[in-house]
Amino acid sequence: MSVDSHDNPTNVFAARRHHTDPSDFGQLASDRNGDSPRAFDQGFSFVQARHLIGDLTTPNARIYWTDFLFSISGGYLALLATFYVPQFFWPAAWVIPVVIVAYVATVLLFMRSVMFIHELVHLPKRGFTGFRIVWNLLCGIPFFIPSFLYYPHVDHHRRKHYGTDHDGEYLSLSHHSRWLILGFIGQAVIIPFLGLFRFVILSPICWLVPSARSLVHRHASTMLVDPFYQREDASPKLMRIVVLQECGCFLVGCGLIFRHRIASGQWFDPFWIVVYGVAIGLLILNEVRTLGAHRWTGDGGEMSFEQQLLDSVNYPHHPWISELWGPIGTRYHALHHLFPRLPYHNLGLAHRRLIAGLPPDSPYHNTVATSLTSEIVALWRRAASCVRATS
Repeated sequence: MSVDSHDNPTNVFAARRHHTDPSDFGQLASDRNGDSPRAFDQGFSFVQARHLIGDLTTPNARIYWTDFLFSISGGYLALLATFYVPQFFWPAAWVIPVVIVAYVATVLLFMRSVMFIHELVHLPKRGFTGFRIVWNLLCGIPFFIPSFLYYPHVDHHRRKHYGTDHDGEYLSLSHHSRWLILGFIGQAVIIPFLGLFRFVILSPICWLVPSARSLVHRHASTMLVDPFYQREDASPKLMRIVVLQECGCFLVGCGLIFRHRIASGQWFDPFWIVVYGVAIGLLILNEVRTLGAHRWTGDGGEMSFEQQLLDSVNYPHHPWISELWGPIGTRYHALHHLFPRLPYHNLGLAHRRLIAGLPPDSPYHNTVATSLTSEIVALWRRAASCVRATS
């Protein structure tokens, strides 16, 4: 099952420029290389903001473990119910509604589990080693999204990279045809097959033909939005991680393909339909979430700090709904871009403090949106206006 991730890295089949090592991921991305945001715009006070939320930066390991284990366990139980209830109880009248509920629960719980991949990038490198391993074993590898695919995410947080060719998680959607938005969502039907191809076909090729590794690593080893992005990180330490996680994905892929053949002697496995259906539901949900994570107003050039801030969106309203489509803090995307190190379980409190403590004219207030639907509709209209302006 192949899925996207935060900022919707949707396609496991590409990457363009990446200069990071996994060991760097504990650092605040916007402060690296001297790029402190306070130097770029006087309309937002970083000193004041950090004073308001400075005590909220420590991640609580107990929350991470409990949330993830309950989410992934519930997701697997719901998946089994989706598959086995019809087999044992059909044609009872209650089967269809139970399967629908189980399917929705599977997608939502797996979505929550998957979104922890974003936290892995920003968590301190010490203290969460066991969590990283368990997440990969229970979620990353079985879903064909091992954590190495998301290492280039830190480029999305570099001020000089955001929205440019160096940012693999950005497309200028407000400046292109609506067809690009539709295609962005529609790619969900093929990504599961690309994930299977990446780890069952391309991985063994790289093991047997080492010269193929460079091409596969640049173009088929990153979760992203921009299909033309290329990653360039290839340290020995990173490649050892890549090969190890590839082996796990390869075994999972082979098991998915051959398990029914071995058990029953028949090639077609009904479980494939359920897995594919869940993968599409998960991908579409994440792609829709991603469309609302930014306003996508960049045109490919370098953006100022305030432009980047206003290009990202927070959804503090209707938490019982927004937490379902934007779990693990992803509904506070603008806040996350300001303070990437803030753990997801403190984002809500941090947002409320900033809204109450920052002056009324702070640009931060303009990051708040009333609903995901309203932002996607606005994006749709901007894309249409851009097409009319250029035609």
